[in-house]
Amino acid sequence: MDYDWKKIEEDIRQHREELIDRLVVFSLNDVLLFWSSDEKLKQEQEKKWAPIIHWVDETVNARFKTTSGLETPSVNAETTLELKKYINGMSDKELAAFYVAALNMRSVLLALALIKGRINAKQAFELSELEELYQIQKWGKVPEAEKRRQNLQKCIAAAEQYLKQ
Repeated sequence: MDYDWKKIEEDIRQHREELIDRLVVFSLNDVLLFWSSDEKLKQEQEKKWAPIIHWVDETVNARFKTTSGLETPSVNAETTLELKKYINGMSDKELAAFYVAALNMRSVLLALALIKGRINAKQAFELSELEELYQIQKWGKVPEAEKRRQNLQKCIAAAEQYLKQ
């Protein structure tokens, strides 16, 4: 994926507070917080997502909660304030990569783990697509979805590479 990282960083500088506020609100609907009612998939989510949620909680001093329903999990005001404070401490470069990764993965929590080196791009992709990859094992691949996953994989790798420059 080719991103104009200089332009993204410029946008970050101009709209930093607004983008951070959006990311904090976005975190309330993070893909990692919505667990399946399918017992086998839920076990995979527990095994693979719970450590990321725990790491973010410890790193940010937050307390994110999961749900097996469609309702947004409740999060206390302190969690959102701590997350905002943590994100605000990022450099423009980190925030640019974080923003791109979070929006594409539908996960602020995974993007944070990626940006801070807790996981790599390959792991971030697999974790963000855990449910879809599980469904593929059950039902097979859909060509349009496969293309979307390939683009997502490139996007996550681009964010990781940008931080290494």
